[in-house]
Amino acid sequence: QVQLVESGGGLVQAGGSLRLSCVASGRIFSINAMGWYRQAPGNERELVASIRNGGSTAYTGSVKGRFTISRDNAKNAVYLQMNSLKPEDTAVYYCNAEVRTISSWRYASDYWGTGTLVTVSS
Repeated sequence: QVQLVESGGGLVQAGGSLRLSCVASGRIFSINAMGWYRQAPGNERELVASIRNGGSTAYTGSVKGRFTISRDNAKNAVYLQMNSLKPEDTAVYYCNAEVRTISSWRYASDYWGTGTLVTVSS
């Protein structure tokens, strides 16, 4: 019922920047929190940053001061501006959204994108 599509990944040199985008579509009633997770080879998926519909944000420690999450509620979109990228930021980045659908508006469910690869070369 809900699809999340990410874009903006790619290959960048250390110190460079990338901007990830994610747009949710489908039978959406409302979206609570949206966030970005990442998973590097051999590692578990970890939360990178999240933003609630009121605008409050949270970041994992390793990206504070370098990454900025934002959202456009009118477009059901979330963005991740990544600056000063490091090789250890290399991972598949996944978009996540807590969505109330039109058919199930009382409860929010988690939806995931298919991921976009970010590779940072040293």
